[in-house]
Amino acid sequence: MQPKTRAPSLILIGIVCGLLLVSAFFAGCTSGTTTPAATPPATAAALPAPAAPVATPAPVTVAEPKTTTAPATTATPAPVYTYSEGNVVAYTAASLSGVSPKLAAGFEKMYPGHKVTFNLAGTQALKTQVVNGAYADVFISASNAYTTELTKGGYFETGSVKPLTSNYVIVILPKNNPGTIKSLSDLAKPGLKIAVADKSVPVGAATTSVMANLAKTATLGKAWNTSVYSNIVTYETSEPAVASKVQLGEVDAGIVYESTYSAGKDKYVAIAIPRAVNYLQTYTIGVMKQSTSKGAAADFENFMLSSAGQQILEDYGFRSL
Repeated sequence: MQPKTRAPSLILIGIVCGLLLVSAFFAGCTSGTTTPAATPPATAAALPAPAAPVATPAPVTVAEPKTTTAPATTATPAPVYTYSEGNVVAYTAASLSGVSPKLAAGFEKMYPGHKVTFNLAGTQALKTQVVNGAYADVFISASNAYTTELTKGGYFETGSVKPLTSNYVIVILPKNNPGTIKSLSDLAKPGLKIAVADKSVPVGAATTSVMANLAKTATLGKAWNTSVYSNIVTYETSEPAVASKVQLGEVDAGIVYESTYSAGKDKYVAIAIPRAVNYLQTYTIGVMKQSTSKGAAADFENFMLSSAGQQILEDYGFRSL
């Protein structure tokens, strides 16, 4: 009778063990495939704020210098001059560079005890220096436009501005004439290198006018004008800079004032431009209102306008008015 009593217990125990095994099996499977609830996805508030994107700076573009302005020139720092009794600081157009030593000697001879110091640069640069506060006793301009501008600004002593001299332009070539240029028409030959001044410089403005006049002639014309401009390789910020390019053989031709050629006939070959189509540049001289040596400044102006001063200018290719 004992076996009948134990059988149901064994069956019950087996069922319980089976259920426990099945439960353990499913628990193991679930734990291997389900993301624990303890690590819920982070909310936007819990996440660190994303770093703000760093803006890429726009590339800095350096503008090419324009041929119609004179930035290098207008940026030219003015020399610092101090007042000295009997000494004249003359801001003078660069085209007078060659004649300036003779003018200084002539002035000191006529007015013993006086001296003159020249600040030679393109007129547009000199004007900018004066407007920016540079000291000068006298201003000699190669352009009526800049003289008028300073006059309107009240920079000159009243009544002191007077015509001084004049100048035509001319074509100069290196002494060995590497471009084999024999006439104005040859300036249009392909492959030549020509230097001129920027049109903000007085001689550059004169050159532009002459080129326009030559383009209207029957012998040269517009096609010639276009070809010559295509041969221009540099626009300089002063007249002596054009002459220097020619003298050094860096270019085949340049357009400068006749006075520059006259002062350096041993350095250049010249091709004249007919008077009928040339441009007569007028120079002026004036005493600056800021001058603290107006007596000496007036003496220098008188010397420049005297027969002695005018003769020196003529000896260097300038023309009397």
